[in-house]
Amino acid sequence: MTEAGEKILLVEDDPSVRTTIVTFLELEGFDVEAFSNTRDAIERLSHGGYRLVISDIYIDDRTGIDILQAAKKQANECAVILMTARGTMETVMAATRNGSFDYLAKPFELDTLLEAVKRAIAARTPDDDEVEAEDLPESEMIGSSAGMVEIYKTVSRVAPTDATVVILGETGTGKELIARMIHRNSDRAQFPFVAVDCGAIPPTLLESELFGAMRGAFTGADRDRIGVFEAANRGTVFLDEIGDIDAAFQVKLLRFLQEREVRPVGSPRAKTVDVRVVVATNRDLQKMVEEGKFREDLWHRLNVVRLTLPPLRERRIDVPLLAHYFLNKYNTRYSRHVKMTDSGLRELNNFTWPGNVRQLQHLIERLTILSPNDRIDAESVQDAIAAMDTKEGGGETLAETEADQIRRVLAATGGNKSRAASVLGIERKTLYRKLERMKI
Repeated sequence: MTEAGEKILLVEDDPSVRTTIVTFLELEGFDVEAFSNTRDAIERLSHGGYRLVISDIYIDDRTGIDILQAAKKQANECAVILMTARGTMETVMAATRNGSFDYLAKPFELDTLLEAVKRAIAARTPDDDEVEAEDLPESEMIGSSAGMVEIYKTVSRVAPTDATVVILGETGTGKELIARMIHRNSDRAQFPFVAVDCGAIPPTLLESELFGAMRGAFTGADRDRIGVFEAANRGTVFLDEIGDIDAAFQVKLLRFLQEREVRPVGSPRAKTVDVRVVVATNRDLQKMVEEGKFREDLWHRLNVVRLTLPPLRERRIDVPLLAHYFLNKYNTRYSRHVKMTDSGLRELNNFTWPGNVRQLQHLIERLTILSPNDRIDAESVQDAIAAMDTKEGGGETLAETEADQIRRVLAATGGNKSRAASVLGIERKTLYRKLERMKI
């Protein structure tokens, strides 16, 4: 349906506001039917025929949320714009969860309302073809580029063995996924897989984390503590960011790899353990060896089989596959029905992806939640990438004027601030500051 003659149902209990909006929209060429109470409006909606509804939230004994639900019941594609002078987090979350198209805070300029109406109409009459997702087999890794196929071939050969594997690649390329794939396709699959981020554990605690500690071995050790290697006996231990371990622990790790024995901190006896070790890093270990920052004998002990994961910019053929995979995942998680368009996919392909697959994943999650038109097009991708670039440049991801996006994400994540901060691409403390400024 085109803009001219579009039928709009308006629900507003303030007669002056109701008259102003009706007059303005009719002068713009719309056919407006106005109601002052929810009972008559819901009765009219039950007969159908409306694809655009504008409603105040606080009206009588029922609210604009009831109007929203009634509108969606008569036609799920019906766009509903809610407006109120008493907006709260609760009303915004309720509006978002029930599928409102937009939420306007009174007082607003009439042109602001007109812009929202035009966007709602445009969302129903797209000029950008939606891209159908390709059916993909269930897999632990998504990608069919030549580089990834070579990785799969190597994994298929090395997984059944007990060989130590080094996985190299930039941050976000999927090193832990490859480690898990190796474990799942090995004879150790029914036993534990334990991942340890060596870069996140202080050097003074890494030994007790991996080897365990006896009660009284150091301050705070009030009980015997089993280490990761022992806990993962007969399974696989994945040591991520192996390039971050200090020289003192490199010696102890080398001894473990040679002897397959752990000596808990404070214990006089060693224990034999049977674990496979897979390590990963985004650093150039060979260069670190040459610079004297990483032991050459440890590097040789680790470097039995080496896998180097290609960055996403070198496997662009996989971007559409990954984008559709993540879109389907987050549509399911957040009960959305967002579609990918041709222009959106082209824009994704044109980006260099410094954060690789993880960055693409977070971008698609954000777009799935924030797309008001349920469509990912070029403009929405550009906006999301710009926000991401701002974050990577050291600034905040969202400006003060993007408070509505924060509300939408909080609504989609059920108020979980940690998850919302992750989706928005900002630190949790940054989100708290913004919420404080927004008086939420």
